Amino acid sequence: MDGMTQRQVIQVSTVFFLLAGFHARGSAEEDQCFVCHSLLEDRPSVLYQSDVHRRSGISCSGCHGGDSSSDDMEQAMSEQSGFRSIPAGDEISAVCARCHSDPDAMKPFGANLPTDQFSLIRGSVHGGGSVKGGESLIQCNTCHGAHGIVRVKDKRSPVHPLNVVATCAGCHSNPAYMRTYNPSLPVDQREKYRTSVHGEKNASGDAKAAECVSCHGGHEILRAEDVRSSVYPTNVPGTCATCHGNSDYMAEYPIPTDQLETYSGSVHGQALLGKHDLAAPACNDCHGNHAATPPGIESISNVCGTCHALNADLFSKSPHKAAFDEMGLPECETCHGNHGIVAATDQLIGVSEDAVCSQCHAEDLNPAGYQFAMHISSLIDSLETEEARGTALVDDAENKGMEVGDALFRLRDVRQARFETRTIIHSFNQEECTAVFDKGFAAASFVSGEATRAIDEYYFRRIGFGISTVIITILAIALYLTIRRIERRQKEMLHT
Repeated sequence: MDGMTQRQVIQVSTVFFLLAGFHARGSAEEDQCFVCHSLLEDRPSVLYQSDVHRRSGISCSGCHGGDSSSDDMEQAMSEQSGFRSIPAGDEISAVCARCHSDPDAMKPFGANLPTDQFSLIRGSVHGGGSVKGGESLIQCNTCHGAHGIVRVKDKRSPVHPLNVVATCAGCHSNPAYMRTYNPSLPVDQREKYRTSVHGEKNASGDAKAAECVSCHGGHEILRAEDVRSSVYPTNVPGTCATCHGNSDYMAEYPIPTDQLETYSGSVHGQALLGKHDLAAPACNDCHGNHAATPPGIESISNVCGTCHALNADLFSKSPHKAAFDEMGLPECETCHGNHGIVAATDQLIGVSEDAVCSQCHAEDLNPAGYQFAMHISSLIDSLETEEARGTALVDDAENKGMEVGDALFRLRDVRQARFETRTIIHSFNQEECTAVFDKGFAAASFVSGEATRAIDEYYFRRIGFGISTVIITILAIALYLTIRRIERRQKEMLHT
């Protein structure tokens, strides 16, 4: 009778006494535990009426042990019959796992549920030790309930898509509770989620909209820093694409479903998914996490500016800022795109058909911008040519064995100037842009001059070496002849 108050014992005894006169109403196989408790109208029996386990023919003893076929309380709740009273701590999940982790035990019920939930939750972040010690952070009944468990698809279930947010928030929105486990975790995820597109649709009754389980998983939830986690940076695009890449699932929503494919080919996708550069943005870096929403016209530049701060600052002071605002155009996205952003190249600037500038500027349409684009494009081509020329001269000088350390150092200034032009172009100010180009041209001129002098010196040395060699050769021959002449004279004198 462990776990029951004295009052409950008296009530149960009274019920058994009342049942003695008409217990023939139930067969020997009837769940006498439920019969008794239902007459008491206690909460467990009320909830258990609709429990999925009762509907599957599982009696109270299936979890609590004992003999549910006996209407004798002492016999039904005896240790000999295996009665275990109310499971506590890890024993709760262990009781659930006796069936839910055993494929053979699940077969008779025709359930197609996976049987690895217990092992998954034990390996998850929730499977870690609680502050009480000796038990896990959560048990099966923490999320699924105890006596009133219904199928996940049942709208009464606490883990139904329309209810699971509130279930998770039971812990994650409780500052006092969460502080005992991880004070650094925010406790406003639910409030943020409710402001998102997903949260608004979920609140309106759309069970297809993403909720906590959709992104984090159910039993297998891992820390975001764990490379196996569904919300680890390199896994986020695939997690989002579970819904957003499924054309059938997204059919009722007017948005494209090729974002993952487009993103994967972008400069961001190649960095994150190809090079595993965790600094590269994933979906949530631009759209948000729990408060995910499409960036609006007013926010796109701020979103991009989180990483590209200097570009965003230059653009905000440029003449394009006012023009874009007037036309209602998003800022960065208008020229660079969104999911399919490609690496910025010099070919984006100019008046050719492939250039971004030509989308809005022509000789007879916004001509000032057309002239600016043509001028900057010309400077870009010239600086690229000068850099290539300087590089070729330096390489030639090095191959000839000449010292060109200063030229090599200044060559980096030329390359830096080219990189700077890709940033300063966002100011769309000809004077500011020209100043950067002038630095590049000055450095390129120095490089070419130094390399040319080194090459000229090389040829001067070769000519000098050649002349010196000829002179030395002539002198050597003359010396040889002189020596031979002296030797002949000496021989002649000896004979005379």
